[in-house]
Amino acid sequence: MDQADVLLSVKSVSKRFGGLQALADVALTIRRGQIYGLIGPNGAGKTTFFNVITGLYQADSGSFELAGKPYSPSAPHEVARAGIARTFQNIRLFGEMTALENVMVGRHVRTRAGVIGAVLRTPATRREEAAIRSRAAELLEYVGISQYADYRARTLSYGDQRRLEIARALATDPQLLALDEPAAGMNATEKLGLRDLLESISRDGKTILIIEHDVKLVMGLCDRVTVLDYGKSIAEGEPSEIQSNAAVIEAYLGGGH
Repeated sequence: MDQADVLLSVKSVSKRFGGLQALADVALTIRRGQIYGLIGPNGAGKTTFFNVITGLYQADSGSFELAGKPYSPSAPHEVARAGIARTFQNIRLFGEMTALENVMVGRHVRTRAGVIGAVLRTPATRREEAAIRSRAAELLEYVGISQYADYRARTLSYGDQRRLEIARALATDPQLLALDEPAAGMNATEKLGLRDLLESISRDGKTILIIEHDVKLVMGLCDRVTVLDYGKSIAEGEPSEIQSNAAVIEAYLGGGH
């Protein structure tokens, strides 16, 4: 594998909570432009892994490289600035702010204006704010909810709130878009729309890491998949390999299947 193609490399990452070994020597390699799936039964450690690489938890051991350079997950805003943006299993929008304002919040991680500029309303600050607003509007159009730009986020449908979270994450200009259960709570039609959106994001050059319980969605969407069980990686490969892997079948269905 050409190392220049590797966006994120994770080696031997472990995390323990008291007597619970949540992650044990987990490793994966995500290449640029891939849609990479992370699946496993409930309690397998998927969200813990996401929280480690996005700075919410600190790994007990292991190493990370992002775009060929050592990467130390720290505070979430520093992770976003480094180039990893994430969504959460439970929607975390600013409900009383408009959809446009929610996306603008995401964009501020790339701004240059400081406190003085914001207070004095300098011409440079006003130009930057106009650019942020314009980019936020473009992203709402991109994810298909521009008609709701001035609606409060809490008034949007569940599926559209998921799209809004993705738009806000994209506003940070991430190298890696990390999605935690983006299809959770969606109906079949919304899931098809989500798949189309993620495929479009991928075609436009973004790399995606996705946790998802909907195995059918993952197998039809992802280029490669890692399966966790009890905090350990039990399989990694293309979807067709994962579907026929005996250890994966055992983890999901139990013995005798």
